[in-house]
Parts: sequence; structure tokens; C-alpha cells
Amino acid sequence: MHSTKDNLQVLFEDNHIIVINKRVGDIVQGDKTGDKPLSEVVKEYIADKYNKPGKVFLGVVHRLDRPTSGILIFARTSKALERLNKMLREKTIKKTYWAVVKTPPTKQQDTLINYLKKNSKNNKSTAYSKEIKDSKKAVLHYKIINKSDHYTLLEIDLETGRHHQIRCQLANIGSPIKGDLKYGFNRSNKNGGIHLHARKIEFIHPVKKENIMLSASVPEDVIWDIVK
Repeated sequence: MHSTKDNLQVLFEDNHIIVINKRVGDIVQGDKTGDKPLSEVVKEYIADKYNKPGKVFLGVVHRLDRPTSGILIFARTSKALERLNKMLREKTIKKTYWAVVKTPPTKQQDTLINYLKKNSKNNKSTAYSKEIKDSKKAVLHYKIINKSDHYTLLEIDLETGRHHQIRCQLANIGSPIKGDLKYGFNRSNKNGGIHLHARKIEFIHPVKKENIMLSASVPEDVIWDIVK
């Protein structure tokens, strides 16, 4: 079920930014698939809602992988985009994710530090314990927050934002995310998604300088219902 301008889940909007809860399967920016990206859907929503003729400006601040759901910020002005990009670089936007795994990590909570190297051919990252050529340092903190008979819910705070970072680092400790065939889970999810959700975000508004804290509800799904 992809987003349209009529079923877009908007968490926050003003003249400067718009924050949405991305659905599984939505693609953030156009790519070689030619599928309609979420950025276009949001532009249509803005044009429609505010009766804007002509081109709507929308800046993509950060991305979420297609099979992932959750919070996504777009900038509505170039000034907001510039400032949000700077905040991302300076790591002042705090992002918290939820992930469902079948094989729980051995520790209740831990910090994972790896060096990730991206392979563009298969669009996959590999985790190394030491720095190698073209690798980038990746740091995340996780803790187990709930368990069911078969699944474990992890809360993850990202310190760096590398390609497929959470997926790769969790797989590296033997806890691939549910549905993530690419990183070693044994079965795909029916909807083609994975159980990784951008749950919370906290940042200072790029223009108004107020603190913004938002959380996005998880997709309607039996596994999320069991563990959340």
C-alpha cells in the first residue's frame, strides 16, 4: 500500500518543514525503478492543500530504505533545507529506531562499532571490525525493550547514518531484522518490507529554533502488535 496525497500520514507541518510517517514500500526519491517517489506525493499534497500554482519546492533532508517505515523530514524552503543538512552533518538530529529480530542479541544493551563498506553492485554493506579501504565508521546503541515468544524488539539510537547501517550491524551480531533477506533473515515479509521503523526524532526547528519531538506509529501488522 503506497502513499498517495490523500492517505499521506503527516506528523508535523508548517511553512518551513513537513514531517511524515513513511509506509513500507514507499521510495523517498526517484530511482531507476521509475516508481513514483514520496517526494512527488508530498509535493502534490502541498500544491493541493495550499492551492499553490507552479512548482512546489521540496528538499529531501534524509532517506529511509524502501522496505523501512517511519519518520521522514522534508524541507519546504531552501533555507530550511540548508540548515537541516548542516544539523545532519553535525549530528544534532536525534533519531531512534525500532527493529524486530528473531534471534536476540546476547547482551541486553550494547554499543556496536564497525567499519562499513558499501558495494554499489549489489547495494549492500559489509561490516568490518577494523578500518579498511573505503570503509566508514558506524556507531549505534541498542537495547532490548520487549520480547514475545518468537521475537525481540530492539530500540536503536543511531550515532552515524551509514548505508544500511542498522540492517548490516544487527546482522553482523547474528540478529538480522525480520524480513531482511538481503542481510540474512531466512524469510521475506509478505509486503516486501522489513521490521525496521524510524520511531522517534528530536531536533531544533531550523527556523523557529523550538525543540521538536515527534514519534511515528508502527505499521498495522501482527508482529508489531505482539512486540510493541
